[in-house]
Amino acid sequence: MASFLQKACRCCLGLGILWIGVSWLLPARAAAIGEGQRLPELGAKEASRLLVFQIPPEYPVLAKVNYIQGRIRVLLTVDTEGKVVNVHVLSGNPLLAAAVLNSVAAWRYHPYVAKGRNTPTAFETKLDVNFSLRTNRMDLMPTQAESDFGRQVKPPEILKGSGTSATADASVRLRLLVSAEGKVIDSQVLKGIPSLLEKATRVITRWSFQPARWGTLAVPWYLDVDVPVEHSNVQAGVGLPQEAVGAVTE
Repeated sequence: MASFLQKACRCCLGLGILWIGVSWLLPARAAAIGEGQRLPELGAKEASRLLVFQIPPEYPVLAKVNYIQGRIRVLLTVDTEGKVVNVHVLSGNPLLAAAVLNSVAAWRYHPYVAKGRNTPTAFETKLDVNFSLRTNRMDLMPTQAESDFGRQVKPPEILKGSGTSATADASVRLRLLVSAEGKVIDSQVLKGIPSLLEKATRVITRWSFQPARWGTLAVPWYLDVDVPVEHSNVQAGVGLPQEAVGAVTE
């Protein structure tokens, strides 16, 4: 594997990296914030006009040498001061997604003042980050680079968890993005009652993780887990709408 990586690095010297383009998506349904409150979701032109500072995500070297490309879609939450307070991955390869999370968290916006209001309000917006490689030697580009790489990755593991509590009467299935340092940097509900996400997140903070491995290298990767939580009014068969299940893809 070491010789493969060295060879790939040499090949990478002949690669040109296209500019990582950020394209803003049209507004979608606003996410609920608390009970009865919704954040406005801004579209392409309005959000881009507010953006005053951005750091383009760096293309991970390991993704380059393995010819991994693609689009990362994220949902940003921006507070009343224009600071990005949350970035959630909606879809995309975990190596690239981790790079986007690390960069976009530092972006800054002008405070957003909605029509008819005199004070700033928080908002959400979706964006795509496209990672592309270019080379004059197309024979160097594996046709299934991402799946080939994925087969060589040992997924993250839970080192220490609370286990299934005797008082836990429900569970939430989450897809976690575990960083190369073994930290959970994003989560997505795959199955369960959405209102229990906060409880499930608190449980996860007590767990420790062994990061995914590609050979001897630690890499960010997804991990699906069932998190036990307490809930006194569990209804059989209650889950997410079909459109929300499996929203995060590798």
